[in-house]
Amino acid sequence: MKKVFDRLRGLLPVAIAAGVLAACQTVQTTQGGAVGIERRQTMMVSSKEMAQASSQSYHQILQQAGQKNALNRDREQVERVRGVARRLIPVTGAFRSDAPGWQWEVNVLTSKELNAWCMAGGKIAFYSGIIERLELSDDEVAAIMGHEIAHALREHARERASQAMVTNIGVAVLGVALGVGRAGTDLIGTVAKVSFELPNSREHETEADRIGVELAARAGYDPRAAIVLWQKMAKASNGGPPQWLSTHPSNETRQQDLQDYAARVMPLYEQATQRTSPVK
Repeated sequence: MKKVFDRLRGLLPVAIAAGVLAACQTVQTTQGGAVGIERRQTMMVSSKEMAQASSQSYHQILQQAGQKNALNRDREQVERVRGVARRLIPVTGAFRSDAPGWQWEVNVLTSKELNAWCMAGGKIAFYSGIIERLELSDDEVAAIMGHEIAHALREHARERASQAMVTNIGVAVLGVALGVGRAGTDLIGTVAKVSFELPNSREHETEADRIGVELAARAGYDPRAAIVLWQKMAKASNGGPPQWLSTHPSNETRQQDLQDYAARVMPLYEQATQRTSPVK
């Protein structure tokens, strides 16, 4: 009986691993656009699940901000941010046809933080601190917003959640297979995080930068503003950790990449400004 049990226990990790692989699907979340983002992504979590969870989390954050009188306090500032969003949202269709029809929401939270984000399904938050402390122009607001929208278009949060699920299940399976204790499993988990999650996060940031400048250009905002923006960010943050240890590209790498891709999408910006220029 013991031999049978040992054999079954040995097969368990294989069965679990097979189930994990079967649950994964490889998808192309966006069109490549002029910036050429073609990477396919492996997902375990559904888009619907992510959108529902994001919506619930978003509204909890708004509720908490409202209770602290930190939600949309400056009407002019809110209208300015929403005005940028109104120009960016329609051009998201260049990357995915369903995106302009998302249930978009745009709000400003009163906080000194240099922060902004866009959750799955188009739930955007800008912090007043990033607008005021960096003295952002509309072009720079568009650079930030385009970057954050790009994360949502590419469903990076869904991808990271899927990676975490695979990693957690894989670590547990490996722990059973090797017979290691909790300390060994924790070590394996740490190695997996350093080896896989950090590089992927840098990849996500680069994709968002490139899509972001294209969105800004298509909406008639100068894509070169992203370069100035990250120079401001570098100054405000007093530099940062080395690129290898950071989930974000180094400021020097980011600025060079933004310069290259802003130049690539300049024709789109010129076309957009010609369309919106008043007839003389």
